[in-house]
Amino acid sequence: QVRLVESGGGLVQAGGSLRLSCAASTLGFGSYAMAWFRQAPGKEREYVAAISWKGGATYYADSVKGRFTISRDDTLATVALQMDSLNAEDTAVYFCAARFRATVASMVRDPDLNAWGQGTQVTVSS
Repeated sequence: QVRLVESGGGLVQAGGSLRLSCAASTLGFGSYAMAWFRQAPGKEREYVAAISWKGGATYYADSVKGRFTISRDDTLATVALQMDSLNAEDTAVYFCAARFRATVASMVRDPDLNAWGQGTQVTVSS
Protein backbone atom coordinates (compact mmCIF):
# COMPACT_ATOMS: atom_id res chain seq x y z
CA GLN A 1 0.00 0.00 0.00
CA VAL A 2 1.39 3.38 -0.98
CA ARG A 3 1.88 5.91 1.82
CA LEU A 4 1.42 9.59 0.95
CA VAL A 5 2.57 12.65 2.89
CA GLU A 6 1.54 16.15 1.84
CA SER A 7 3.36 19.37 2.69
CA GLY A 8 3.43 23.02 1.69
CA GLY A 9 0.08 24.28 2.92
CA GLY A 10 -0.31 27.53 4.81
CA LEU A 11 -1.86 30.97 4.92
CA VAL A 12 -1.60 33.23 1.88
CA GLN A 13 -3.25 36.44 0.74
CA ALA A 14 -5.64 36.46 -2.19
CA GLY A 15 -3.71 36.67 -5.43
CA GLY A 16 -0.74 34.87 -3.95
CA SER A 17 0.80 31.47 -4.65
CA LEU A 18 1.54 28.25 -2.82
CA ARG A 19 3.21 25.03 -3.88
CA LEU A 20 2.01 21.76 -2.40
CA SER A 21 4.08 18.62 -2.49
CA CYS A 22 3.18 14.98 -1.94
CA ALA A 23 5.84 12.36 -1.23
CA ALA A 24 5.02 8.73 -1.87
CA SER A 25 6.59 5.78 -0.11
CA THR A 26 6.28 3.00 -2.62
CA LEU A 27 8.17 1.13 -5.26
CA GLY A 28 7.08 1.69 -8.80
CA PHE A 29 5.77 5.21 -8.25
CA GLY A 30 5.80 5.73 -12.00
CA SER A 31 2.91 3.27 -12.30
CA TYR A 32 0.60 5.31 -10.07
CA ALA A 33 -1.89 7.83 -11.33
CA MET A 34 -1.79 10.80 -8.97
CA ALA A 35 -4.36 13.43 -8.11
CA TRP A 36 -5.17 16.29 -5.78
CA PHE A 37 -8.55 16.72 -4.15
CA ARG A 38 -9.74 19.31 -1.67
CA GLN A 39 -12.44 19.67 0.94
CA ALA A 40 -13.67 23.01 2.21
CA PRO A 41 -15.55 23.32 5.52
CA GLY A 42 -19.11 22.08 5.16
CA LYS A 43 -18.58 20.92 1.59
CA GLU A 44 -18.01 17.65 -0.20
CA ARG A 45 -14.53 16.61 -1.24
CA GLU A 46 -13.87 17.71 -4.82
CA TYR A 47 -11.37 16.82 -7.49
CA VAL A 48 -8.79 19.50 -8.30
CA ALA A 49 -6.15 18.10 -10.66
CA ALA A 50 -4.64 14.82 -11.81
CA ILE A 51 -1.69 13.46 -13.73
CA SER A 52 -1.63 10.10 -15.48
CA TRP A 53 0.80 7.29 -14.75
CA LYS A 54 1.75 6.82 -18.39
CA GLY A 55 2.77 9.83 -20.40
CA GLY A 56 2.08 12.35 -17.65
CA ALA A 57 -1.08 13.80 -19.17
CA THR A 58 -2.60 16.46 -16.91
CA TYR A 59 -6.20 17.24 -16.11
CA TYR A 60 -7.83 20.06 -14.16
CA ALA A 61 -11.16 20.98 -12.68
CA ASP A 62 -12.67 24.00 -14.40
CA SER A 63 -12.42 26.02 -11.19
CA VAL A 64 -8.61 25.85 -11.18
CA LYS A 65 -7.76 25.60 -14.87
CA GLY A 66 -5.19 28.20 -15.85
CA ARG A 67 -4.23 28.87 -12.22
CA PHE A 68 -3.00 25.51 -10.90
CA THR A 69 -0.33 23.23 -12.37
CA ILE A 70 0.22 19.60 -11.42
CA SER A 71 3.53 17.87 -12.06
CA ARG A 72 5.32 14.71 -11.03
CA ASP A 73 8.89 13.56 -10.52
CA ASP A 74 9.01 9.78 -10.78
CA THR A 75 12.67 9.69 -9.73
CA LEU A 76 11.87 11.39 -6.42
CA ALA A 77 8.40 9.79 -6.14
CA THR A 78 6.72 13.14 -5.65
CA VAL A 79 3.83 15.06 -7.13
CA ALA A 80 3.42 18.80 -6.82
CA LEU A 81 0.58 21.27 -7.17
CA GLN A 82 1.60 24.82 -8.01
CA MET A 83 -1.26 27.15 -7.11
CA ASP A 84 -1.26 30.70 -8.44
CA SER A 85 -3.79 33.53 -8.31
CA LEU A 86 -5.35 32.04 -5.22
CA ASN A 87 -8.70 33.29 -3.98
CA ALA A 88 -10.82 32.70 -0.91
CA GLU A 89 -12.74 29.90 -2.65
CA ASP A 90 -9.52 27.88 -2.77
CA THR A 91 -9.46 27.63 1.02
CA ALA A 92 -9.65 23.94 1.91
CA VAL A 93 -7.76 20.93 3.12
CA TYR A 94 -5.89 19.54 0.13
CA PHE A 95 -5.38 15.79 -0.19
CA CYS A 96 -3.01 13.83 -2.37
CA ALA A 97 -4.39 10.60 -3.88
CA ALA A 98 -2.81 7.68 -5.71
CA ARG A 99 -4.00 4.59 -7.52
CA PHE A 100 -1.98 1.94 -9.28
CA ARG A 101 -2.32 2.05 -13.07
CA ALA A 102 -5.67 3.75 -12.85
CA THR A 103 -7.33 6.15 -15.20
CA VAL A 104 -7.95 9.64 -13.93
CA ALA A 105 -11.65 9.11 -14.53
CA SER A 106 -11.72 6.12 -12.20
CA MET A 107 -9.88 8.04 -9.48
CA VAL A 108 -12.59 10.69 -9.59
CA ARG A 109 -15.51 8.26 -9.99
CA ASP A 110 -14.45 5.85 -7.23
CA PRO A 111 -12.36 7.87 -4.78
CA ASP A 112 -12.76 5.31 -2.00
CA LEU A 113 -10.40 3.05 -3.95
CA ASN A 114 -7.62 5.65 -3.89
CA ALA A 115 -4.79 5.76 -1.38
CA TRP A 116 -4.90 9.08 0.52
CA GLY A 117 -2.56 11.34 2.39
CA GLN A 118 -3.48 13.06 5.63
CA GLY A 119 -4.10 16.43 3.98
CA THR A 120 -2.60 19.89 4.26
CA GLN A 121 -4.53 23.07 5.07
CA VAL A 122 -4.57 25.95 2.60
CA THR A 123 -6.11 29.20 3.79
CA VAL A 124 -6.50 32.19 1.49
CA SER A 125 -7.30 35.49 3.14
CA SER A 126 -9.25 38.06 1.16
